[in-house]
Amino acid sequence: MSVSSVVIIGGGISGFSCARELRAGGFTGSLTIVDPEGLPYDRPPLSKELLTGEFATDDTLLAPASWYEDNDVAIVTDRADRIEPDTGRIVLESGDALQPDAIVLATGGSARRLAIPGGDLPGILTLRTKADSLALKERLVPGARVAIIGAGLIGAEVASTAAKNGCEVTLIDPAPIPLVPAVGPEIAEALHAMHAEHGITCFTGLPTEITHDGEAFAIDLDGAHDTEGKTMIAADVVLVAIGIDTYCPLAASAELEQEGGVLVDAGGRTSNERIWAIGDVARLRNEDGSLARRHEHWESAANDGKAAAASILGAELPKFGSSWFWSDRHGVHVEGIGLMSEPGTTVIREVEGRPQLAFRVADDGRVIGAVAIDGGMAVRAARRIIDRGKIVDPADLANPDIDVKKLAR
Repeated sequence: MSVSSVVIIGGGISGFSCARELRAGGFTGSLTIVDPEGLPYDRPPLSKELLTGEFATDDTLLAPASWYEDNDVAIVTDRADRIEPDTGRIVLESGDALQPDAIVLATGGSARRLAIPGGDLPGILTLRTKADSLALKERLVPGARVAIIGAGLIGAEVASTAAKNGCEVTLIDPAPIPLVPAVGPEIAEALHAMHAEHGITCFTGLPTEITHDGEAFAIDLDGAHDTEGKTMIAADVVLVAIGIDTYCPLAASAELEQEGGVLVDAGGRTSNERIWAIGDVARLRNEDGSLARRHEHWESAANDGKAAAASILGAELPKFGSSWFWSDRHGVHVEGIGLMSEPGTTVIREVEGRPQLAFRVADDGRVIGAVAIDGGMAVRAARRIIDRGKIVDPADLANPDIDVKKLAR
């Protein structure tokens, strides 16, 4: 299929990456990014620097306006309403329409809502956009009672910022120790313990109802251990951070296959040959028909954009290493690589009696995952070990006197 025009729907890292790689790969045709928020911007700062005030909104931009002019990339500040499956015609909310040769869906996911009574009350916040971050920032004032439902990466980062701002923070999650599948139990426990050390109250349980009396929210929490088996938590601010929904109405309008995301091949191509999907909205279907695990991380989304650009250009698909992520909370930096929940054993490296680095070792001896607290260089070295399939003595992995970079050689 000859492609002389491409429309990318969505202005996150995956969409921007695709546009950048198309131009870098020699694509000279018409290239357009459609997003109601305008210029593409980075999402990680929404729960970090933008929320703390370290960044202004323009600091989140993935490239200045001049980049789009210099690279002849049009920005359409509108929302795609539907895609006609037979023609590939994109109808925008304004009524305008676009008719490209290739379409790239980079819409991301939508913030998952609580399916409980009161879960949709006005004023209950989520965090997916710049507007969400700025609205939350306004509310994180000293003394505010902040309840965060969901203690994953986003919830933990916001809890850290809120506590630093002098808020009274309550963190709610159904898991006693959140993030075990992502970082392993030892590191997860060390990270979760930091919340109490910074004055955050943590509850294990599930919200069953949220009400508002005109002044404050009340969260009915089932599973916490008071005399009735429930706890009513009062809050001025409620943030729901329980992940994303990947169902895409735009993909549905184009009659694309979806199952936990829009199903794609290794190059991001969907069941419609003129449409690609990348980033959080997409899910890889392997050659044998099995569905891959989704990685809702920045680098994975950027790599999706690179792969889709290569696929559109008819070039060889790039090869990528293990999936990498990072997070920040309570003044520490967390990085992870690979898979920490696959079958095998975990090897812990302690520093001053506390777990700082965890390696996941498969049954055949290969290192398949690593996570570190304030150990970014070690994780980068571990990435080389993982991607090369090296077998390393577990005693060396656990020894803090042995530089991981030496083990990667």
